[in-house]
Amino acid sequence: MSTKEQKILVAYFSHKGQNYCKGKIVDLAVGNTERVAKMIAEETNGDLFEIKVYEEYPFSYRDCVSKAKEELRVNSRPDLSTDADISSYDVIFLGYPNWCGTMPMPVWTFLESHDFSGKIICPFCTHEGSGMGRSEGDLKKICPSADIRPGLAIYGSEVQSAGGLIKAFVNF
Repeated sequence: MSTKEQKILVAYFSHKGQNYCKGKIVDLAVGNTERVAKMIAEETNGDLFEIKVYEEYPFSYRDCVSKAKEELRVNSRPDLSTDADISSYDVIFLGYPNWCGTMPMPVWTFLESHDFSGKIICPFCTHEGSGMGRSEGDLKKICPSADIRPGLAIYGSEVQSAGGLIKAFVNF
């Protein structure tokens, strides 16, 4: 069965702030992960859902990294300000930036708040050199009854030219 025949949700967490692009700090009004999520939603005709937290992450890259490291260290589950009913979806494309080698903790909150049994989860992440990290293994531990597909890792600085990678990723 192709993705064209399935009900699809593109759920993503994206940071809007300073980020590194080709070694330089840049300001982002729209995060790289959000850009990829919108491209996937357009390619699949999937519904788009942004995982949001009540307490936004700092705009400053260094402050954001500091907060992300602390959340991972204490195994935090940040409260989400949004939620989605995933029960009617067959396929969930799950997007996030690679923070500290895995998914940001709000993504863990989202995953642990839902039953993904029998669902296909296709993870994708943006990064600047760390690829998928250990996020696929973490995802398999959190959602053992889901069909976790191999992930797609896109360099943040290459998001705009990732159309071909995305088309191949969504057509399984």
